Amino acid sequence: MVYGDEQPATLSTSTATGPMELPDEWMTAQRLSDGSTELSTEVYTEARAEARNVDIRTRSMYRPLAERQWEFFGPSDIGGRVVDIAIDPQVDDQIFIAAASGGLWRSSDAGMTYEAVWPDDWVQGMGAVAMTSEGVLFAGTGEPQPGGGSITFGGDGIYRSLDRGGTWEHVGLADSHAIARFAVDPSDEDRIFAAAAGNLFVPGGERGVYLTEDGGDTWNRVLAPLNETTGATEVVIDPTNPDRVYAAMWDHLREPHQRTYGGPGSSLWRSDDGGATWERMTNGLPTDPDQGRWGLALAPSNPDRLYAYVGTALGPFRAFFRSDDGGDSWQQTPVTAAQASQSTFSWWFGKLFVDPVNPDHVFLAGVDLRESTDGAMSFGISEGPHADQHKMAWDPKVPNRVYLGNDGGMYRSDTNGASESWVKATYEPYTQFYSVDVAETDPRLKVGGAQDNGCNRGYNGVGGSWDAIGCGDGLQVIIHPENPAIVFGCSQYGSCYRSENSGGTPRPNFTRLTTSDRRNWFTPLQFDPSDPNVVYYAGNRLNRSTDNGRTWTVISPDLTDGGPNDDDGYPWGTITAVAAAPTDGDTIYVGTDDGNLWWTDDLGATWNQVDEDQLPGTWVTRISVNPADEDIAYATFSGFRAGSDRPHVMVTEDGGATWTDIGQGLPDAPVNSVVATTDGLLLAGTDVGVYVSAWNGGEWAALGTNLPNAPVMYLRYHEPTRQLSVATFGRGIYQVDVPTCRGSSTRLPLRDPGVGVGGVLASCRQ
Repeated sequence: MVYGDEQPATLSTSTATGPMELPDEWMTAQRLSDGSTELSTEVYTEARAEARNVDIRTRSMYRPLAERQWEFFGPSDIGGRVVDIAIDPQVDDQIFIAAASGGLWRSSDAGMTYEAVWPDDWVQGMGAVAMTSEGVLFAGTGEPQPGGGSITFGGDGIYRSLDRGGTWEHVGLADSHAIARFAVDPSDEDRIFAAAAGNLFVPGGERGVYLTEDGGDTWNRVLAPLNETTGATEVVIDPTNPDRVYAAMWDHLREPHQRTYGGPGSSLWRSDDGGATWERMTNGLPTDPDQGRWGLALAPSNPDRLYAYVGTALGPFRAFFRSDDGGDSWQQTPVTAAQASQSTFSWWFGKLFVDPVNPDHVFLAGVDLRESTDGAMSFGISEGPHADQHKMAWDPKVPNRVYLGNDGGMYRSDTNGASESWVKATYEPYTQFYSVDVAETDPRLKVGGAQDNGCNRGYNGVGGSWDAIGCGDGLQVIIHPENPAIVFGCSQYGSCYRSENSGGTPRPNFTRLTTSDRRNWFTPLQFDPSDPNVVYYAGNRLNRSTDNGRTWTVISPDLTDGGPNDDDGYPWGTITAVAAAPTDGDTIYVGTDDGNLWWTDDLGATWNQVDEDQLPGTWVTRISVNPADEDIAYATFSGFRAGSDRPHVMVTEDGGATWTDIGQGLPDAPVNSVVATTDGLLLAGTDVGVYVSAWNGGEWAALGTNLPNAPVMYLRYHEPTRQLSVATFGRGIYQVDVPTCRGSSTRLPLRDPGVGVGGVLASCRQ
């Protein structure tokens, strides 16, 4: 298909569309872009196993690559989403925290600095952590919060450590996908309950409340859900009567075209015989199906006092309840502040916390941290911490000391959570990054966009401090190729600014000067490598600036098949990847979320669509053009199922007309980024690591041995120094020096026998 002079004669502007107030589901939409719902634990387990096999194979075949050592660049002073906290009952000032997609961490200085206590090469998605009075540590893998910039990376069950995180063993519930909470029986610590939330995308599996009576060796389900889309998100034990146990169940399912975050399975339950039998609590509580995620908490100093709240199936707050008789009856409380705290996505929180010595002092997790001192009759705001609260925990050894985990990391208050008393941790290297860029003039200067932590600047070298430079959620951030003082930064849905003082103010927003009907959560913004004054910005149309982003001209029609664009839906039908050829500024390649590839070789006068039958039909994540030949380009794709043979990396050698799969040998997982180097290497960043091949693809080798197994979202290769920087979603920014390899002078023929990666990379120099 070819489009000629179809762009509008005059420019019109439009604002970014989509649910700007909702947490992002960009990753979910990517990985389900083909309509699949097979985003299961088994899929990622298989992909990780394939990744390990590639790594093992390449250690002997391509040792110069396998022995590369990744270096953590930073940041350590931003943090990221923390979903659970366990306080060591024996060691003063020691706590353990679960980072949503960044593993498990320990602090030995009252929550100010953290060190990893979880293997880097294991699944990094976390949901729960708990510790017994004897110091036995339990970790539940898989995040139970859907959306929010995370795909809710699933886990593979429960792990136990007898030496405070030194070593771990898997102890069950491999098909639970996400563990939301533990509850340890204080009278018998071999009895531990686990709330298994289940797979967000696939019904069934190990869901509900499970109990071990032998310290984790075996687990049995004691509370089954009402249907196959319901899982447990809370389990609470009465400390004065351990036979009394409470649980919250949540009915939720994410499909490619919609989310259903409530239903008939959402409910509250109580057991009076240690979990042997359960009764649904209904006296004063709603029983209709319009129930979303429940939050549930018990007052330790008065266990008859319970608090609960629930959202609607669509997400907004519904009602707050209180019981003063152990759940026999419930009364709705007249709180309106609770509604505001949940915005339109109460399913992102679902947590309540009660002061251990004052049953009237209760905190509500929300965008803000809401605090009540009158038993939930009214709520104010505890000011100071970052937005989006997920966990509070009081230290029983230190009066009035309470810890808080949220999307911004870890905080501590020594005045019982009083407003403006929160102190942020100083070293927490588990930030979720979408992107990274480096200055061509100095690769020590880096910028990146972080989930719910804005656009950030790291201009102080390895381990140096980072500065916030605007944005809401930080997405694409780029540095001018010749002048590092010029920085562009984008928030969600393409709300972008331009700065002439390295991201400092003023930061005028130029989005209104561009033309598009729909803009992706991660809106592409790229410099033209052949001309540093030219910048490209894409919604569903491609915009071009020739004066470094001051003015813009649209140079394409709608390059998508269109899609839903209502206020309640994800803005489908957007451009997701743009790449201009370094050797020819008139040649540009474009990819979309609906699986299309386009190219122009006349600067947008005509656009050519790749035959859909050649492509996998899934989300185009990134495009890279050969540095020496504008006719050669590489495109990467997201969206996969277990056992599929679909390509995730494709190449064209004829300027876009035909495309060939070169992803064989890669794990069957989304490929999020690709870079072609001048000396014949192709670098690919995936959900399960970084891989390298020759320009012609084919056989792939794992790059390095010590990169944490968090999804690699973005690659940035600095040609002059051969430094590769990667943005991980949960472990910050890493960098590695790529070895020099023979074969830089000629392009290798596609899949020429014997000339694949083995023939080139065997001559790599350390």
